[in-house]
Amino acid sequence: MKKSIILVMLVAVLLGGCSGMSNTQQRMLSGGAMGASGGALIGWAAGSPAAGAAIGGGAGVLGGFLYDQYQKSRGNP
Repeated sequence: MKKSIILVMLVAVLLGGCSGMSNTQQRMLSGGAMGASGGALIGWAAGSPAAGAAIGGGAGVLGGFLYDQYQKSRGNP
């Protein structure tokens, strides 16, 4: 269980350093990383950290995309 959480956090840190990404890509990546790490913690408490990370990551990517669209509608890049 600890290995899953460590792996998710390591991937999030490694991918978080990507440069040359658009604002949309950055927001979706950060949303996915936050969602996956939060989902892994909740899943760990419920007994399935991998499923929690997958569900949380998907929800985070969607949340990052929706936030990006909201920012664009307000005139922010």
